[in-house]
Amino acid sequence: MELTRRRLTQILAGTALAACAQQQDSAQEEPVVIDNPKGNFQFVKGSGPYSSGAVASPGFEVVHAIFQPLPELFSAFEIIEKHLEAAGRPLNALCGMELRIPKALSVEDFNTFNQPYIDRLEAWKLHVDGLNPVARTNVAPTVRPVSQPSVYGFSYTVPSDYTGKTFVVAGAGEFRTSGLDEDNLVARGDTSTAGLTQKAEMVLSIMTSRIEAMGASWADATQSNIYCIHDIHPLMAGAIVPALAEASIHGVRWFYAQPPVLEVEYEMDVRGVRKEIIVTP
Repeated sequence: MELTRRRLTQILAGTALAACAQQQDSAQEEPVVIDNPKGNFQFVKGSGPYSSGAVASPGFEVVHAIFQPLPELFSAFEIIEKHLEAAGRPLNALCGMELRIPKALSVEDFNTFNQPYIDRLEAWKLHVDGLNPVARTNVAPTVRPVSQPSVYGFSYTVPSDYTGKTFVVAGAGEFRTSGLDEDNLVARGDTSTAGLTQKAEMVLSIMTSRIEAMGASWADATQSNIYCIHDIHPLMAGAIVPALAEASIHGVRWFYAQPPVLEVEYEMDVRGVRKEIIVTP
């Protein structure tokens, strides 16, 4: 049998993730996908203040918007509301948020921070059967940190005749389970190359699981983002790039930022979009 380039890529990706696959199978919950007809997307059920990902329904696609400069969190909500209205889209079309905070938080402080955010989405009546459908990434830039919680970008659906998959996967760190129990961190406290490799492999397996749950694949991904303040160069050739499969052609974007919860060292999110715009507040 001829070994095609695509098949070779798949084999390499599988090898890179093999070390953590058994851990994830036993600990990570099976993804549950829920329809959000008012927003024209489906979302992967998450925990707490966000969903695990969102994929556009047929007849729609996801658009990614980046703020320049970054507005304060609750000012951003007002800007997003006006932007969606101008685009002829309902608030329910909001399917992704990217936040920036001044520093990483304890689990307790993280939960406290989340409540006003959740309250705003509930006030917008975005929840579906009591679940938040909006995917989210929330990190703390280490160099030139923000002075207050701010919004880097957001994603929403628009009508489209595009037949491919467009989606956003929420940020995830190296937890073996979907909760925020520090005891379930992979290689907790180990930021050596070996420890970071284990963390990256776990996070990449989570990304893959969420992408596949939405009926998409790495071939549909256009942006793979890494949030880490440690040296990830030694991980690239062996753990990270092969696992991205076809998406590796787009490279990775490395944000020098900490995940939002203390002791989490490596986070990723993934996006598959055709359209990205800059929004100036």
